[in-house]
Amino acid sequence: MKSFVIAGVTSGSGKTTATLGILAALQKKYQIQSYKIGPDYVDTKFHTRITGRPTRNLDNFLVPDPTVLKYLFTRSTNDVDLGIVEGVMGLYDGLGTDKDAASTSSIAKQLGLPVVLVVNAKATSTSAAAIVNGFVNFDPDVKFAGVIVNNVMGESHYQLVKGAIERYTPLKVFGYIPKQSEMSLPSRQLGLVPDAEITSIDEKIQMIAQAVEEHIDLDQLIAAGAEVMETELALFTSQQYHLRLGIAQDKAFNFYYADNIDLLNRLGVELIPFSPIKDQQLPDVDALYLGGGYPEEFAKELAANQAMRSAILAFSQANKPIYAECGGLMYLGKELVFNDQVYQMVGVFDGRSVMTKRLKKFGYCLAQPQTTTLLGKAGVILRGHEFHHSVFEPLDEQLQPVMMMQKVRDHQVVDTWTGGYQVRQTFASYLHVHFYQSPDLLPFLLTQLGADRQ
Repeated sequence: MKSFVIAGVTSGSGKTTATLGILAALQKKYQIQSYKIGPDYVDTKFHTRITGRPTRNLDNFLVPDPTVLKYLFTRSTNDVDLGIVEGVMGLYDGLGTDKDAASTSSIAKQLGLPVVLVVNAKATSTSAAAIVNGFVNFDPDVKFAGVIVNNVMGESHYQLVKGAIERYTPLKVFGYIPKQSEMSLPSRQLGLVPDAEITSIDEKIQMIAQAVEEHIDLDQLIAAGAEVMETELALFTSQQYHLRLGIAQDKAFNFYYADNIDLLNRLGVELIPFSPIKDQQLPDVDALYLGGGYPEEFAKELAANQAMRSAILAFSQANKPIYAECGGLMYLGKELVFNDQVYQMVGVFDGRSVMTKRLKKFGYCLAQPQTTTLLGKAGVILRGHEFHHSVFEPLDEQLQPVMMMQKVRDHQVVDTWTGGYQVRQTFASYLHVHFYQSPDLLPFLLTQLGADRQ
């Protein structure tokens, strides 16, 4: 497949808008596999909505083995024409000041992909060339395919910016996206509002696609991509397991990495979806998996479904396994406080989640269980990501965190805290993990969840 990375000069440059428009414009003619660099859960849903294929996350902090990351990039792509990768933040932004630590540029270099740089042209013309030149010269190992100009006021403005970039830099400009307020996507505390919650989202995407078709040379863009071949990796799929795993999937709980779901399926796990918002009872399953999401936005509905809350509490009290991440932790607590309202939650953990005005934790971290948990044995080092606008407060001193957490930046420990709770066979934390970070992680978790090896 032909592949390239769409990267921004900064967050807010327009790379998501450009990506969505390009995906929507090209999916009419090509089979496309889309990707999102970093641990994002929301942008991927927009991609998938357009292409019809689950979007994959590419993250070399969560998945540190280059061989595994290359496999995740190329897996099942023999029938794919184009691999389109959306970057994260600015091209060289990552973990700390190291340009090669979990940045878009590091992924591009690792996978041998050329970069299409999106430049925000608001209130600039020739100075855009200086910006592009700085990015080109900052790391000579990054291969650039060309430039897309965003927020263009009109054809005259575009010609000024294009002329400057092509005069003073070695890059070609593929085209532009005009400034139109109707194309902007709404945001909330954790980034974009999920696609399913945006009225007329399909019409908005088609508007962006039309602008892309009119103002970007898509043939030239495709020609600049790198050819990539599919690779294989047997390390993570040698064992099969028998487990009926109930997975929470609705508007409140939908943050799951596509590769995590795929790996569960490949290992023989039967995933049984259920909705904590709508369903009145649990399906017949051996264990539960509650991912992240926006439980605070649907707190009223979750609280009103007392039958489901009681069913999950009884499931835990029967010593059946439950694994939960972030939003799942908030739901499994006793209370959720949002906009000065207190909502009753499941009550597995005698604690409450309180929404805060600012991010409480944001970014990559290392977690070390202090005792054996569902997620790992005592002392093992887990890689993960936290991103939440809430704090979890135990209401009983007997409820104690079971993991030590560290944020390491530029080889220095810059923050430490505790997190994660386990009661009976229920474990929950704010930590989001990628199952491909280690060959041992998922087999251990599945065994703790009661899976039988086949």
